[in-house]
Amino acid sequence: MNKNELFARVSQMEEKIGGLHHELGELKGQIAQLLEENTHLQMENEHLRARLKLDEPENHRHDAESRDGPGQTTADRIRPGFGEGYDNLARLYQEGFHICNLHYGTIRQEGDCLFCLSFLNKK
Repeated sequence: MNKNELFARVSQMEEKIGGLHHELGELKGQIAQLLEENTHLQMENEHLRARLKLDEPENHRHDAESRDGPGQTTADRIRPGFGEGYDNLARLYQEGFHICNLHYGTIRQEGDCLFCLSFLNKK
């Protein structure tokens, strides 16, 4: 095999690798979109479930109130605790999503985000 043939083969391999890299990038983008959509749908399901609990029939509400105590309403039982929202944001960040106001809900591509971390570290 002469030098020209060797160079031609290396060039072909380089083109193939470039094409595979491009295809991999497209797949990565599609996976990111699917993950964002999945997270959005999961959050929407949670909101709908909470709303269904609010819309339960009146007689079930009175039964639940009598079990929970006279001062506690249905809204009080469903409303998340003070730290639950923070915990949810921390969980989203750990799953690879931005929680900062600049890129909220998008997938973190390159490691940690300083804006998200500064938000999480606020007390």
